[in-house]
Amino acid sequence: MTVTYEDVTGAARRIAGHALRTPVLEVSPGLFLKLEQLQHAGSFKARGAFNRILSAGELPPAGVIAASGGNHGLAVAHAARALGVRAEIFVPEVTSPVKVAGLRALGAQIRQSGALYAQAAEAAAKRAAETGALAVHAYDQPEVVAGQGTLGLELTGQVPGLDTIIVAVGGGGLVAGVTVSSGALGGGALGGGAPGEGGTASGDASGDGTPGAGTPGGDGTSGAGTPGGDGTSGGDGTPGAGTPGGDGTSGDGTPGPRIVAVEPELCPTLHEALRAGEPVQVPVSGVAADALGASRVGGLAYGICSRAAAEGRLASVLVPDEAIVAARRALWERHRVVAEHAGAAAYAALLSGAYTPAPGERVAVVVCGANTDPSTLNAE
Repeated sequence: MTVTYEDVTGAARRIAGHALRTPVLEVSPGLFLKLEQLQHAGSFKARGAFNRILSAGELPPAGVIAASGGNHGLAVAHAARALGVRAEIFVPEVTSPVKVAGLRALGAQIRQSGALYAQAAEAAAKRAAETGALAVHAYDQPEVVAGQGTLGLELTGQVPGLDTIIVAVGGGGLVAGVTVSSGALGGGALGGGAPGEGGTASGDASGDGTPGAGTPGGDGTSGAGTPGGDGTSGGDGTPGAGTPGGDGTSGDGTPGPRIVAVEPELCPTLHEALRAGEPVQVPVSGVAADALGASRVGGLAYGICSRAAAEGRLASVLVPDEAIVAARRALWERHRVVAEHAGAAAYAALLSGAYTPAPGERVAVVVCGANTDPSTLNAE
């Protein structure tokens, strides 16, 4: 079981009008922040939650159920409320009071179980079996991974010519989805089309690297999406993404951006899995454990990321907690971007030197969440 580029483009069409198209901020020449903390419910997780629920067809009377360190639960609760269904959310004891309060405000039934995410997930699975509720996994379901991958569709359309995307990793749903959707594997890369909202549906890049206006690119790919009579995308937010060409590469024949997967030193699930050659159980703790505290990387994410790593398209790096704290503060002080610790982890890779871009490298950092108490931004 895996997730394909077509799964992600299908997810983009499905969640159009439900998930936001978040902005990108160029903070210095060639360095971009993807401001996904502005997404519904404060993190990228809304993408996967909507795609999973909308893919399910008729929902059971018990509604939906999820286990979460906080962000996934908030996303599922938001999606459930938007779609008019019941949500039951299991959270561990490490979940921050800010996230618990958010869940309550969204009308979810909250159940606190276990010290860490793994115990909450076990309790949620047992409850789902009892009630028949639709389980929405935090990271290891194809619909969830495909939904998270829509972030990559947006980003590569918003910033053409990216060399590198830096992504934080917990259970691996986001990094797996972005690896697939951005074309890092060279097996279904974007041709530069960004989701709509009235923008131009670009199709694959033409010979000079500029977007084509909804017309076929030089490699025979098309400018799909919802083109109007002038080649522009409709206002329904559907993607203007080109269909992959015969060689599975982007419009100019090159692979998509390289992925840098960032984890806290105290939550190294993907890093240890890649080293062991299979998903393994790891202890988790630290400042970002409420959001990046999966003790074992998802099987879907491992399959996708291990292939990308073997092909030299993905690198795994670790950052210490103090670098995450410093990055969170820097995002606020330098750019007035509010992020939780997990949301700052990818930026920490740059500030700490865990990843150093080459001269001229075009890098995008995903700021993936902001469910935090803003009064703590200057208190650490």
